[in-house]
Amino acid sequence: MYEKKITIIKPDDWHVHLRDGQILKKIIKYTGKFYKRAIIMPNLDNPIIRCSQAISYRNRILRSMNSNYKFEPLMTCYLTPSTTLKEIKLGFTKKIFIAAKLYLRDSTTNSKIGIKKINDIIHILEYMEKIGMPLLIHGEEIDKNIDVYDREAMFIENTLEPCRKKFPKLKIVLEHITTKESVEYVKEHDPKYLSATITPHHLMLNRNHMFFQGIQPYLYCLPLLKKKLHQQALRKVIATGDKHFFLGSDTAPHLHKNKINFFGYAGIFNAPSSLLCYVTVFEEMKALQYLQSFCSENGPRFYNVCINKETITLVKKPYKVLKKINIGKDIIVPFLAGKTLNWSLET
Repeated sequence: MYEKKITIIKPDDWHVHLRDGQILKKIIKYTGKFYKRAIIMPNLDNPIIRCSQAISYRNRILRSMNSNYKFEPLMTCYLTPSTTLKEIKLGFTKKIFIAAKLYLRDSTTNSKIGIKKINDIIHILEYMEKIGMPLLIHGEEIDKNIDVYDREAMFIENTLEPCRKKFPKLKIVLEHITTKESVEYVKEHDPKYLSATITPHHLMLNRNHMFFQGIQPYLYCLPLLKKKLHQQALRKVIATGDKHFFLGSDTAPHLHKNKINFFGYAGIFNAPSSLLCYVTVFEEMKALQYLQSFCSENGPRFYNVCINKETITLVKKPYKVLKKINIGKDIIVPFLAGKTLNWSLET
């Protein structure tokens, strides 16, 4: 018998790109509609590397949010070779930064000032382990000689495993995992110290979808969609209720002119439908009993924050995803634009 209505603790999104300026003002409400809190990625055009920048950006986010939504942005520090222990200590002890983000240089959008080698910040990681500050990782190797579909698995072997051996109690989130190898590796470790986020698009799609009836630039993201066997591994693990894994949509808006370009930008803007996508997958996997733990409980437990008290209700009612969002003279096209999902938010 199928559920007609589901009420769960209001979720948090543990991986969100909000951009800034006009884009921020237009898209922030879609995250606020579904989520109480969200971890805000720091890779802006002018990356968030200092506490003062994080405070200013947080204020811009709150000013842009729909006044009907009670929303808390959780800020992160963009790690660079020049990041200081003083900045990390100030940010974490004053609750300005909830975590620090590691981008290997040139691994994704706005990562040109990222870390070339993880050994460049050994002193930072040692201190973060000491104070219990989480490290968020875009886990892909950047060596051009490594096949693009193997970068995540090679990152675990070449970078993550040596790091964990050196810092076994460093709290790490391996973000937006996409492979069977990642699932198996994360499951081997204590969820107190290693967990992972999974996006709705990596649960719903595999790499065949990106090339169906011609290349589909709006399904281009990093890490890339992988083979069906990897998609199935992600779906299977969330259907077991495993506490290592939680919601991180990696919603990432880009203007149409930047997606459809000679060098198209990587990123999928799924905020208008992400929670509805997750419930769709859990229903397909006959695992709705684990929806709340994945969306609302596992993340707060890892970050040592309170689980939300509010609830949110989803109903079995068709929801048509909007086709576009106007941004000045350009547009942003959302994930599943124009398509109809079977679940809606109760109003």
